[in-house]
Amino acid sequence: MRLGLAANQLHHAHANAALFRWLHECEVGIRELELGLHAVGRTYDAIHRAGYLDRYLPLRRYPYGREGGLMKLVAEVVGLGDDRVLDGAIYLIDPVDPSSIFPEAIALKRQCVIHGKPFISTVATARDWIEMERIHAGLAPDSGANVFHDLEAQTLALIAHDAMKPQMLAYAAEHFDVLSRFAHRVGTGTTGQRLNELAWSRGWPLDTPWVERYQSGPMGGDAQIADLVLERRCQRAIFFEDPHVARQHEADIQLLERAVTTRTDHAVCMTTPKVAARWAAAVVLRAKA
Repeated sequence: MRLGLAANQLHHAHANAALFRWLHECEVGIRELELGLHAVGRTYDAIHRAGYLDRYLPLRRYPYGREGGLMKLVAEVVGLGDDRVLDGAIYLIDPVDPSSIFPEAIALKRQCVIHGKPFISTVATARDWIEMERIHAGLAPDSGANVFHDLEAQTLALIAHDAMKPQMLAYAAEHFDVLSRFAHRVGTGTTGQRLNELAWSRGWPLDTPWVERYQSGPMGGDAQIADLVLERRCQRAIFFEDPHVARQHEADIQLLERAVTTRTDHAVCMTTPKVAARWAAAVVLRAKA
Protein backbone atom coordinates (compact mmCIF):
# COMPACT_ATOMS: atom_id res chain seq x y z
CA MET A 1 0.00 0.00 0.00
CA ARG A 2 1.25 3.46 -0.90
CA LEU A 3 0.11 6.87 0.33
CA GLY A 4 1.09 10.36 -0.68
CA LEU A 5 2.42 12.41 2.23
CA ALA A 6 2.57 16.16 2.72
CA ALA A 7 2.42 18.51 5.67
CA ASN A 8 2.05 22.27 5.78
CA GLN A 9 5.06 24.09 7.21
CA LEU A 10 3.58 24.54 10.70
CA HIS A 11 3.33 20.78 11.06
CA HIS A 12 7.06 20.13 10.69
CA ALA A 13 8.50 23.42 11.98
CA HIS A 14 9.71 22.13 15.39
CA ALA A 15 10.41 18.90 17.22
CA ASN A 16 6.88 18.55 18.61
CA ALA A 17 5.09 19.47 15.38
CA ALA A 18 2.15 17.41 14.16
CA LEU A 19 4.07 15.37 11.59
CA PHE A 20 6.56 14.23 14.22
CA ARG A 21 3.88 13.49 16.81
CA TRP A 22 2.30 11.16 14.27
CA LEU A 23 5.60 9.49 13.39
CA HIS A 24 6.50 9.11 17.06
CA GLU A 25 3.25 7.22 17.70
CA CYS A 26 3.08 5.30 14.42
CA GLU A 27 6.59 4.60 13.12
CA VAL A 28 6.44 1.02 14.38
CA GLY A 29 3.08 0.50 12.68
CA ILE A 30 4.32 2.06 9.45
CA ARG A 31 7.23 -0.36 9.40
CA GLU A 32 5.02 -3.33 10.29
CA LEU A 33 2.72 -2.52 7.38
CA GLU A 34 5.65 -1.75 5.07
CA LEU A 35 3.62 1.29 4.10
CA GLY A 36 4.94 3.20 1.12
CA LEU A 37 5.09 6.93 1.82
CA HIS A 38 5.61 9.20 -1.17
CA ALA A 39 6.53 12.48 0.51
CA VAL A 40 6.62 15.92 -1.05
CA GLY A 41 10.10 17.45 -0.87
CA ARG A 42 9.97 19.65 2.22
CA THR A 43 8.03 17.04 4.18
CA TYR A 44 10.56 14.36 3.23
CA ASP A 45 13.46 16.63 4.19
CA ALA A 46 11.88 17.32 7.58
CA ILE A 47 11.45 13.60 8.29
CA HIS A 48 15.06 12.97 7.31
CA ARG A 49 16.39 15.79 9.52
CA ALA A 50 14.33 14.61 12.49
CA GLY A 51 15.70 11.08 12.20
CA TYR A 52 12.41 9.27 11.67
CA LEU A 53 12.06 6.32 9.28
CA ASP A 54 15.82 6.04 9.02
CA ARG A 55 16.88 3.68 6.20
CA TYR A 56 13.21 2.96 5.46
CA LEU A 57 13.21 2.20 1.75
CA PRO A 58 9.43 2.63 1.15
CA LEU A 59 9.84 6.33 2.00
CA ARG A 60 10.30 8.13 -1.32
CA ARG A 61 11.06 11.77 -2.01
CA TYR A 62 8.99 13.79 -4.47
CA PRO A 63 9.70 17.33 -5.73
CA TYR A 64 8.95 20.37 -3.61
CA GLY A 65 5.38 21.59 -3.77
CA ARG A 66 6.44 24.64 -5.77
CA GLU A 67 8.04 22.25 -8.27
CA GLY A 68 4.90 20.18 -8.71
CA GLY A 69 5.27 17.59 -5.97
CA LEU A 70 1.69 17.88 -4.73
CA MET A 71 0.39 17.92 -8.31
CA LYS A 72 2.18 14.62 -8.92
CA LEU A 73 0.46 13.10 -5.89
CA VAL A 74 -2.92 14.13 -7.31
CA ALA A 75 -2.14 12.47 -10.64
CA GLU A 76 -1.03 9.29 -8.90
CA VAL A 77 -4.17 9.11 -6.77
CA VAL A 78 -6.04 9.06 -10.10
CA GLY A 79 -3.49 6.55 -11.41
CA LEU A 80 -0.72 6.57 -14.01
CA GLY A 81 -0.16 2.86 -14.56
CA ASP A 82 0.54 0.03 -12.14
CA ASP A 83 3.78 1.49 -10.86
CA ARG A 84 2.36 4.96 -10.29
CA VAL A 85 -0.83 4.52 -8.31
CA LEU A 86 -1.37 5.84 -4.79
CA ASP A 87 -3.93 4.26 -2.47
CA GLY A 88 -4.72 7.57 -0.78
CA ALA A 89 -3.04 10.57 0.79
CA ILE A 90 -2.03 12.02 4.13
CA TYR A 91 -2.00 15.80 3.99
CA LEU A 92 -1.61 17.37 7.41
CA ILE A 93 -3.26 20.73 6.92
CA ASP A 94 -2.62 24.02 8.67
CA PRO A 95 -5.98 25.73 8.11
CA VAL A 96 -4.43 29.22 8.05
CA ASP A 97 -1.71 28.34 5.54
CA PRO A 98 -2.75 29.76 2.14
CA SER A 99 -1.22 26.76 0.35
CA SER A 100 -3.91 24.54 1.90
CA ILE A 101 -6.41 26.04 -0.54
CA PHE A 102 -4.19 25.98 -3.62
CA PRO A 103 -5.79 24.08 -6.54
CA GLU A 104 -3.54 21.06 -6.11
CA ALA A 105 -4.41 20.78 -2.42
CA ILE A 106 -8.15 20.91 -3.13
CA ALA A 107 -7.76 18.50 -6.06
CA LEU A 108 -5.88 16.00 -3.87
CA LYS A 109 -8.83 15.67 -1.55
CA ARG A 110 -11.37 15.69 -4.37
CA GLN A 111 -9.69 12.89 -6.28
CA CYS A 112 -9.33 10.79 -3.12
CA VAL A 113 -13.08 11.17 -2.51
CA ILE A 114 -13.98 10.44 -6.15
CA HIS A 115 -11.87 7.28 -6.19
CA GLY A 116 -12.97 6.09 -2.74
CA LYS A 117 -9.49 6.42 -1.25
CA PRO A 118 -8.56 7.75 2.19
CA PHE A 119 -7.85 11.44 2.48
CA ILE A 120 -6.23 11.97 5.87
CA SER A 121 -5.88 15.56 7.04
CA THR A 122 -5.35 15.35 10.80
CA VAL A 123 -2.94 13.63 13.17
CA ALA A 124 -5.85 11.84 14.84
CA THR A 125 -7.11 10.49 11.51
CA ALA A 126 -3.60 9.38 10.53
CA ARG A 127 -3.09 7.55 13.82
CA ASP A 128 -6.54 5.97 13.59
CA TRP A 129 -5.91 4.87 10.00
CA ILE A 130 -2.61 3.15 10.86
CA GLU A 131 -4.33 1.19 13.62
CA MET A 132 -7.19 0.28 11.28
CA GLU A 133 -4.77 -1.15 8.73
CA ARG A 134 -2.77 -2.94 11.43
CA ILE A 135 -5.92 -4.69 12.62
CA HIS A 136 -6.85 -5.72 9.08
CA ALA A 137 -3.31 -7.07 8.70
CA GLY A 138 -3.89 -9.36 11.70
CA LEU A 139 -1.55 -7.49 14.06
CA ALA A 140 -2.22 -7.15 17.77
CA PRO A 141 -3.98 -3.96 18.87
CA ASP A 142 -1.76 -1.03 19.79
CA SER A 143 -2.69 0.16 23.28
CA GLY A 144 -1.66 3.66 22.24
CA ALA A 145 -4.66 3.71 19.90
CA ASN A 146 -7.17 2.72 22.58
CA VAL A 147 -8.34 6.31 22.84
CA PHE A 148 -9.68 6.13 19.29
CA HIS A 149 -11.72 3.02 20.11
CA ASP A 150 -13.31 4.31 23.31
CA LEU A 151 -16.51 4.89 21.36
CA GLU A 152 -18.73 4.89 24.43
CA ALA A 153 -17.11 8.18 25.50
CA GLN A 154 -17.25 9.87 22.08
CA THR A 155 -19.61 11.86 19.88
CA LEU A 156 -19.96 10.94 16.22
CA ALA A 157 -21.15 13.29 13.47
CA LEU A 158 -22.94 11.66 10.52
CA ILE A 159 -23.24 14.00 7.53
CA ALA A 160 -24.08 13.34 3.89
CA HIS A 161 -24.67 15.51 0.86
CA ASP A 162 -27.95 14.95 -0.98
CA ALA A 163 -26.63 12.48 -3.55
CA MET A 164 -24.87 10.53 -0.80
CA LYS A 165 -27.80 10.20 1.62
CA PRO A 166 -28.80 6.75 0.32
CA GLN A 167 -25.23 5.54 0.88
CA MET A 168 -25.23 6.98 4.39
CA LEU A 169 -28.47 5.17 5.20
CA ALA A 170 -27.09 1.93 3.78
CA TYR A 171 -23.89 2.38 5.74
CA ALA A 172 -25.75 3.04 8.99
CA ALA A 173 -27.97 0.02 8.44
CA GLU A 174 -25.01 -2.28 7.82
CA HIS A 175 -22.95 -0.98 10.75
CA PHE A 176 -25.76 -0.03 13.11
CA ASP A 177 -24.34 -1.89 16.11
CA VAL A 178 -20.93 -0.22 15.82
CA LEU A 179 -22.42 3.26 15.40
CA SER A 180 -24.79 2.66 18.31
CA ARG A 181 -21.82 2.22 20.63
CA PHE A 182 -21.09 5.96 20.51
CA ALA A 183 -22.25 7.92 23.51
CA HIS A 184 -23.84 10.49 21.24
CA ARG A 185 -24.54 10.94 17.53
CA VAL A 186 -25.25 14.23 15.75
CA GLY A 187 -26.28 15.05 12.22
CA THR A 188 -27.68 17.76 10.00
CA GLY A 189 -31.36 18.16 9.08
CA THR A 190 -32.64 15.60 6.61
CA THR A 191 -29.81 13.11 7.10
CA GLY A 192 -30.46 13.12 10.85
CA GLN A 193 -34.19 12.56 10.40
CA ARG A 194 -33.69 9.64 8.01
CA LEU A 195 -31.16 8.06 10.32
CA ASN A 196 -33.59 8.37 13.23
CA GLU A 197 -36.30 6.69 11.19
CA LEU A 198 -33.88 3.90 10.38
CA ALA A 199 -32.97 3.46 14.06
CA TRP A 200 -36.61 3.39 15.15
CA SER A 201 -37.30 0.71 12.55
CA ARG A 202 -34.47 -1.31 14.11
CA GLY A 203 -36.00 -1.16 17.59
CA TRP A 204 -34.39 2.00 18.96
CA PRO A 205 -36.77 3.56 21.55
CA LEU A 206 -39.33 5.70 19.72
CA ASP A 207 -39.12 8.47 22.31
CA THR A 208 -35.34 8.77 21.94
CA PRO A 209 -33.59 10.19 18.87
CA TRP A 210 -30.69 8.04 17.70
CA VAL A 211 -29.18 11.18 16.14
CA GLU A 212 -29.47 14.65 17.61
CA ARG A 213 -30.52 16.78 14.67
CA TYR A 214 -29.00 20.16 13.96
CA GLN A 215 -30.02 22.57 11.22
CA SER A 216 -29.77 21.46 7.59
CA GLY A 217 -26.45 22.19 5.91
CA PRO A 218 -27.70 25.25 3.99
CA MET A 219 -29.24 26.64 7.18
CA GLY A 220 -26.04 26.33 9.22
CA GLY A 221 -25.93 22.76 10.49
CA ASP A 222 -22.33 22.30 9.34
CA ALA A 223 -21.35 25.40 11.33
CA GLN A 224 -23.13 24.09 14.43
CA ILE A 225 -21.25 20.80 14.25
CA ALA A 226 -17.99 22.66 13.56
CA ASP A 227 -18.49 24.37 16.92
CA LEU A 228 -18.81 20.96 18.62
CA VAL A 229 -15.52 19.91 17.03
CA LEU A 230 -13.78 23.11 18.14
CA GLU A 231 -15.02 22.57 21.70
CA ARG A 232 -13.73 18.97 21.57
CA ARG A 233 -17.25 17.67 22.07
CA CYS A 234 -17.24 15.78 18.75
CA GLN A 235 -14.34 13.40 18.18
CA ARG A 236 -15.23 11.70 14.89
CA ALA A 237 -17.01 12.75 11.71
CA ILE A 238 -18.21 10.49 8.91
CA PHE A 239 -18.87 12.92 6.09
CA PHE A 240 -19.98 11.44 2.78
CA GLU A 241 -19.23 14.18 0.29
CA ASP A 242 -20.46 14.54 -3.28
CA PRO A 243 -17.48 16.04 -5.14
CA HIS A 244 -19.41 16.57 -8.38
CA VAL A 245 -21.94 19.21 -7.29
CA ALA A 246 -21.32 22.83 -6.36
CA ARG A 247 -23.28 23.88 -3.28
CA GLN A 248 -24.47 27.28 -2.17
CA HIS A 249 -23.35 26.55 1.39
CA GLU A 250 -19.82 25.51 0.35
CA ALA A 251 -18.38 28.00 2.84
CA ASP A 252 -20.14 26.18 5.69
CA ILE A 253 -18.74 22.85 4.51
CA GLN A 254 -15.25 24.34 4.41
CA LEU A 255 -15.83 25.75 7.90
CA LEU A 256 -16.48 22.24 9.23
CA GLU A 257 -13.39 20.90 7.48
CA ARG A 258 -11.35 23.80 8.86
CA ALA A 259 -12.58 23.02 12.39
CA VAL A 260 -11.51 19.39 12.00
CA THR A 261 -7.99 20.35 10.90
CA THR A 262 -7.78 22.93 13.69
CA ARG A 263 -8.30 20.11 16.20
CA THR A 264 -5.74 17.94 14.43
CA ASP A 265 -4.90 15.77 17.46
CA HIS A 266 -8.50 15.20 18.51
CA ALA A 267 -10.73 15.00 15.42
CA VAL A 268 -10.99 11.99 13.09
CA CYS A 269 -12.72 12.46 9.75
CA MET A 270 -13.64 9.90 7.10
CA THR A 271 -15.00 11.09 3.77
CA THR A 272 -15.91 8.01 1.72
CA PRO A 273 -18.20 5.00 2.31
CA LYS A 274 -15.39 2.57 1.49
CA VAL A 275 -13.05 3.95 4.12
CA ALA A 276 -15.82 4.25 6.71
CA ALA A 277 -16.85 0.63 6.12
CA ARG A 278 -13.28 -0.56 6.49
CA TRP A 279 -13.01 1.33 9.78
CA ALA A 280 -16.24 -0.21 11.12
CA ALA A 281 -14.99 -3.68 10.24
CA ALA A 282 -11.72 -2.95 12.08
CA VAL A 283 -13.67 -1.88 15.18
CA VAL A 284 -15.36 -5.29 15.25
CA LEU A 285 -12.11 -7.17 14.66
CA ARG A 286 -10.24 -5.19 17.30
CA ALA A 287 -12.92 -5.87 19.90
CA LYS A 288 -12.42 -9.61 19.33
CA ALA A 289 -8.62 -9.47 19.51
